Amino acid sequence: MSEFAPLKNDLILRAAKGEKVERPPIWIMRQAGRYLPEYHVAKGNRDFFETCRDAEIASEITIQPIEHFNGLIDAAIIFSDILVIPQAMGFEIEMIEGKGPVFVSPLRDPQDLSRVIYKPDIKKSLDWAFKSITLTRHKLQGRVPLLGFVGAPWTLLVYMTEGQGSKMFRFVKEWIYKYEKETHELLQAITDACIEFLAQQVVAGAQMLQVFDSWAGELGPNEFNEFSLPYLKQIAEKLPKRLEELNVKEKIPLTVFAKGAWYALDDLCESGYDTVSLDWLYKPEDAVKIVNGRRITLQGNLDPGIIYGSDEVISKKVKTMIKGFGGGKQNYIINFGHGTHPFMKPEKIEHFLKECHKYGSQ
Repeated sequence: MSEFAPLKNDLILRAAKGEKVERPPIWIMRQAGRYLPEYHVAKGNRDFFETCRDAEIASEITIQPIEHFNGLIDAAIIFSDILVIPQAMGFEIEMIEGKGPVFVSPLRDPQDLSRVIYKPDIKKSLDWAFKSITLTRHKLQGRVPLLGFVGAPWTLLVYMTEGQGSKMFRFVKEWIYKYEKETHELLQAITDACIEFLAQQVVAGAQMLQVFDSWAGELGPNEFNEFSLPYLKQIAEKLPKRLEELNVKEKIPLTVFAKGAWYALDDLCESGYDTVSLDWLYKPEDAVKIVNGRRITLQGNLDPGIIYGSDEVISKKVKTMIKGFGGGKQNYIINFGHGTHPFMKPEKIEHFLKECHKYGSQ
């Protein structure tokens, strides 16, 4: 492992481990996003995935919100995408303007599985991602911790079968109800790839990790328990063992974000993760009750759409949220309930961050 500068702000790592903190740490999903004017300058005319694969540009974009909101954000998250695992497994993906990622040949029936790479060489195929993490750690100079991430197996399966974001989820539902055996085999292969990818991100310099199950809410409770939860648990269980094999001594905090799966909070608290990230479907007080004193940090959960509101409304919502999570001095990380939107005004996000500092320090 490279020699990195000592960490000046370890607030988020302490909060994730359940230590008492002077104020709740803050970062926001898609904080290095299209709402920042400097993002578009750095990206230029490059394709999205091309931007991710350029370590210099990806590191610049990762650090942009840290510099734009100087002293207001407590973590950087590497500029990348959840779909890099499908790419490593042999899928070709195009980023279509106004439509998002589109798979050239999604999986439609088990015959299509012959073109899937079940055991990809993650270290080799995603080498650019690790270079980007190492470079970013050096450039951050210990200002804040660097977060790595991966898409959850269920969410990646959705993309592999649907070929893009969906409203009906017709194809993935056909897979889980018609080709159950093949679905589980594919989910296992994705899980193995996810574990290796997370482990190698830590070796490269990531200090905390998040698993994004963005489509979790498309499953009912029984289906979530069959097609998502067991694989999320495997990641939490097997990753520390893999890190030991790679000579990583320190404990790396792990966050799970199962968007829309409000019914699963109790199970997620038992799934082996340090932090459970919440979307805005939860009342903070209710989530705290479900945790019921267990060693779990909660993360979230303001509706990002609040940023379209007035400064007064943002202030009020921030105050209510922090109070709902018990004041935030322990077991809490401030975040949105999902990512920023391209149309958001940076000055509104700055107001949100300042209010988090104000009410979180009280």
